[in-house]
Order: sequence, then structure tokens, then C-alpha cells
Amino acid sequence: MIRHTLAAAALLAAAPLAAQSTTQEEIGARYDRALAAGYKALFLCSALANAERAGTKRTEQSILEWELSGIQAPLDSIVPELPYSVYRFRGGEGAVSHVSVEWADDMPPRLAWHRQEGGCAIGPVGTTEPPKRDSVPFSDGIYMWHQRIPQNGELAAVVDRAFSSGFGEKTRTTAVIVSQGGATRIEQYTGEYGPATPQRTWSVAKSLAATLVGAAVHRGETDVSQSAGLGETPEDPRRAITIDHALRMATGRYSDTPGNRTDPLYFGGATVDEVAVDWPLLSTPGTVYRYANNDTLAAVQAIEATFAEHPPAEFLKSVGMNRTVSETDWQGNYILSSQVWTTAPDLLKLGQLYLDDGVLPDGTRMLPEGWVEYVATPSGPQPDGAFGYGAGFWLLNKSDGVPADTFAAFGNRGQYVVIVPSLNVVVVRRGEDPTGSRFDIAAFTRDVLDSLAK
Repeated sequence: MIRHTLAAAALLAAAPLAAQSTTQEEIGARYDRALAAGYKALFLCSALANAERAGTKRTEQSILEWELSGIQAPLDSIVPELPYSVYRFRGGEGAVSHVSVEWADDMPPRLAWHRQEGGCAIGPVGTTEPPKRDSVPFSDGIYMWHQRIPQNGELAAVVDRAFSSGFGEKTRTTAVIVSQGGATRIEQYTGEYGPATPQRTWSVAKSLAATLVGAAVHRGETDVSQSAGLGETPEDPRRAITIDHALRMATGRYSDTPGNRTDPLYFGGATVDEVAVDWPLLSTPGTVYRYANNDTLAAVQAIEATFAEHPPAEFLKSVGMNRTVSETDWQGNYILSSQVWTTAPDLLKLGQLYLDDGVLPDGTRMLPEGWVEYVATPSGPQPDGAFGYGAGFWLLNKSDGVPADTFAAFGNRGQYVVIVPSLNVVVVRRGEDPTGSRFDIAAFTRDVLDSLAK
């Protein structure tokens, strides 16, 4: 166990609440502390455990400075003050077992534990012990790497600007890879980040979810035109919602906030079944665009039965994404709207799979013919703003200086995988951008492509 005790005042705000005199403001403040503790426990567990399983190392201080800083309010002001403990197997020398974070005098610490299947899960508020496990896979080796030195000086200058906040004030780039024709043109990292360092993908996971749906379609196990299976009975109007509607953020279901924030699932310890699939219908399916984590989770649940024979880990391994871990809730349901940890080179392989029309270098087809066109076609209602939307992928069809066929996976805090079929280019940019700072991926893509053309 590694114990970190901060100022005693850190817990004063979490004093027990009087049973009959709790105001909504007090409830909200207490809930925020519980979420903040879950956020901290899960990120420390995942960042440490996934890096070590990949054969590299992260320090707790680095995670505090990068993944756990610049996060959304009000968690940003709470997370730093919460004491935490990291527990390991083998008498403290082995793999991460679990992480606990204190948040209230009258409640157990929040717990996130390392799963034997990979990754970490956050337990419900009030969980007192992690599940029993003998151990988990652990790599004692250190992955060594060397930065590739580009011959293209203009490309190098563009990438240097990305690492110096040149494409967005206060943005923090951790990794960039650019490939053309299957060959890496530049690869660069900062600090503790390297080719074997996983980061949370956030919503880039939605594009991976769409890819898993495509793999199921290719195997003949599903069809995007079929019902996503929402609703309690066949008579429920939500049965009209198809997998295609869910992938295109067009289910017509109510969402309380843009994105259906899903904090109860991501950091509160709720499960996918509890919070993602029961939202009521508000509009006719296919008529309204509303970006919602719950839509992606519905699409994943629609193919959940295929995972017994074809688990996501098997697909990832088959396409060479060997350092990618799809995490789950504590009941084993995949959270493929956000909770995937992967490396920049693995994301490059995902982009290359799409450049190659879903076919591996050995000729094995992993995605059905026409799937690339399907995910990159703006069918149905579209979002306002600078980008269009396909099926699980964003579209740069409104961006000046970027080919109209460009599509991309976008994720919170600056996770991007940009695919440019007409130029045979993939651009991966990873970051830990603070809330309120936005990396200009369209401008970066334009400048990268301009430098490659010279």
C-alpha cells in the first residue's frame, strides 16, 4: 500500500449530513465529492495498471499533473484535496490491485480495481472491498523507444507547434503520429508518454464501437437496419430505434445534457444497464441529431450477445491493437462510449484499417465492403457547427483546406484519429487538454497535409 495523506481540512467538507435537514445544495456538494473520488480512483488505477500491462511505467505524480488536472468543474477543485491509496499484489511490488480515495467521514472510500480481464472498474459508492483476485497479468519489462526523426522539416515544424500550444491556447499535446501510404512520417511524444503508454480515448471509443458493430455485420451476426432492442416489450415505440439510429446519434431519445454526461456510469459506479438504455422517446427516430453517450451504449448493447464468441479483445488483437484495453463497468458491461485505454500507435492501426477498406495486410477482411463509406456518409440529421457526423465518426466536410472525404474519431481532452482516404494519410493527435481549451484539429490537419505535399 502507498498512502498519501493531504491536509486534514480536505475531508471537513464531507462531514455527515443531518438525516432530516439536508438541502439540495448539500446533496449536490456531497454527490460531487463522491464523483470526484470515483474519478480520481479510476484514473489512477487505469493509468497505472494499463501502462504496466503494456510494458511501460507511469508515475503517480505525472497522472496527477496530466490526467487529473484541467478536468471539468466542479470536480477540478475537489480532486486535488482527496487522499488516496494505491494497493499492489506481491507485497506491494506487483501489479496494481486497486486504488481507494477518501471523500467522506461517514462513508467508505471510493474503490477502483484492476480486473483480471484488463483495465479497471469503478465500484458503486459504498463498496467496501474489491472483488477477490489472485493476481493480474503484469509486465516487469520496460518498453524502449526512440523518436523517429523526420526528413520533412516543414512537417516537423507543424508538429512542434502542436506541442507548444500552437493550435489552441493552453492545449497540452502528449503524442502525434502522421503516416502516409502506410509509412510513418513523424512520431513524437512528451514527458512520460511514449509508444507503449495508454491514455483514455474518451469518445474515440465511439468510433471503436462502430468498428465492432461493423465486424459483427461482416460476420453476419447483425444488421444496422435492425432494431437496437430498446424498450421493455415489442410494443414499446423505442423498438423502432435501429442500430443505425444509435450510431448516428439520431435515436430521438431524451437526454438531460449534451452528451448525456453519464457521470453516474463513468465515475459513480452505476452500470450500463441501469443508466444508459431506459431513456424515453422524445422525437421520431431518425429525425433529430443529439450527441449522446447513451446512443453509442445502446448500439453496443445491441451486439452484446456476439461478445461471448467474439470479445472485443479478440478483435483488437487481430488488427494489431495489442496495447488497447476496453474497460467495463463493475458488472462486466463494456463502456465503449468512452472507457477505452490505448496507445497512439494502436490508434494509427485503427486509422490504417479504415484506409485499407477494413482489410488487414495479410488480406483478411475485418469489416464489410462499403463499411468505410457507411461510417463516413452524413446520412440523416446533422449537428450544427464546424463538423458533420457519419456513423460513429465525425466528418471534416466543412473544413477549408481539408479534403471533403476526411473523417475522424474525436475524443474529450484532445483525442483525434483523422483519416484522409484521398491522400492515404492518417493523423493521430493525443492530448490532455484542460477543460475550456480546444485543439484546432481542422487547422492542424490542414497544415500537416500542406507540409506533406511539399
